[in-house]
Amino acid sequence: MSTVVVNNANNGGSKSKKRQWIYAKKPQGALYKKRQWVGYTLLLFLFVAPFIKINGEPFLMFNIIERKFSILGSLFYPQDLYIFVFGMLIVMVCVVLFTVVFGRVWCGWTCPQTIFLELIFRRIEYWIEGDWQQQKKLNEGPNTDQKQLKKVLKHSIFLIISFFISNIFLAYIIGSDALIKIISDPLDQHIGGLVSIILFTLVFYAVFAYVREIVCIAICPYGRLQGVLLDDQSITVAYDHRRGEPRGKQQKDASNTQGDCVDCKLCVHVCPTGIDIRKGLQLECVSCTACIDACDAVMEKIGKPKKLIGFYPMGEIEGTLKKKSNIRAVAYSIVLVLLMTVFGFLLFNRSQVDGRLLRAKGSTYQLRDDKTISNLYALELINKSGKEMPFRLICEDPRLKIQLVNPIQKLSKDGHASLSFFLIIANKDVETYKSNIKLSIYSGDKKVESLKTTFIAPPGMN
Repeated sequence: MSTVVVNNANNGGSKSKKRQWIYAKKPQGALYKKRQWVGYTLLLFLFVAPFIKINGEPFLMFNIIERKFSILGSLFYPQDLYIFVFGMLIVMVCVVLFTVVFGRVWCGWTCPQTIFLELIFRRIEYWIEGDWQQQKKLNEGPNTDQKQLKKVLKHSIFLIISFFISNIFLAYIIGSDALIKIISDPLDQHIGGLVSIILFTLVFYAVFAYVREIVCIAICPYGRLQGVLLDDQSITVAYDHRRGEPRGKQQKDASNTQGDCVDCKLCVHVCPTGIDIRKGLQLECVSCTACIDACDAVMEKIGKPKKLIGFYPMGEIEGTLKKKSNIRAVAYSIVLVLLMTVFGFLLFNRSQVDGRLLRAKGSTYQLRDDKTISNLYALELINKSGKEMPFRLICEDPRLKIQLVNPIQKLSKDGHASLSFFLIIANKDVETYKSNIKLSIYSGDKKVESLKTTFIAPPGMN
């Protein structure tokens, strides 16, 4: 299980450039229990969401292949890019806001990488190989049959779970119906889908079996943004060195001049990224709070107050916090509320039909024998309602009549249609060479879309 990159405080703090495998002690405590509730709830949502349907459409789907997205059962197409952009802005502002106020709590509590690794893969590792010391002893020990059996069992389970995750991931991309079709149909009918599942499986397996904390330390860009986003008001997981130093061994209720830290190193042993929180704020810290639980348990045993390691504003620990202020948090919150308001307005006022109306290429007006003038148009319609939709085309100008070249009266579910039609006006009703025209698309009695174009005709043709 040896690989490459990063030092590990759990293994003696060697300065070698080779990676030393992190053996994280099994965490326990009040915060860990809360993190489990949060994590398993999010996992349940992650596994179930692509299979939930609202009005026949997926609750969540991001089909980048067909450029079709479904959020809360509403379909979005490339024409709805502006709504998607607002949604991404809201996510970004949420992440920034949480980082400004609560530090890297997203990483430790809600990031899929952390949840999968800590609540699934590591727990399987603890179950098969034991706690951190037993794992280290097993890996450094002789290559026995028992060791091989444990390794084969562990990595087989890892592959099975990775395969399951890859199927869920693919369901978010192509939709649950397409995924079920790939699974149920003969393999030769969906070679591309099968290859995708295998590739995703291998990627997830590599990440959770080998890469692990390197994703948080070196690959994910969010961790490197901390230095820009955090200030002395930001609340982070920190060690209170004012109370803990000088550290050293002590007994319960003993009176001495030492600090409260007994230098047990449990906070180091439970850290999933292998850091010593007592060295101050570090890029590798994901605010998982495992060190808080470990330290609180020790403080309770020796009769000292808890929260030697806890959530503190950065400036409070360093003594640079003069006055608490939440101006930045309030500012980000106002921006977030405004973005969510605009997003909600765009979402709920989105047209059920998207249309593009163009004058026929290379055509101009046509003079007819019945003393009328016509213009030819091309109309493309996309049905975003999630159901079959009858429709009719109406011109808001009563002087103009519509003559369809290829009559189409309904749009199929998620379908599109291309229409050609003439707009016709009597010679005597022409007032200007170019007139602005408004066309409306009705489904039943409801107007679902309005389109604008121009009508060209020579005036004075009575």
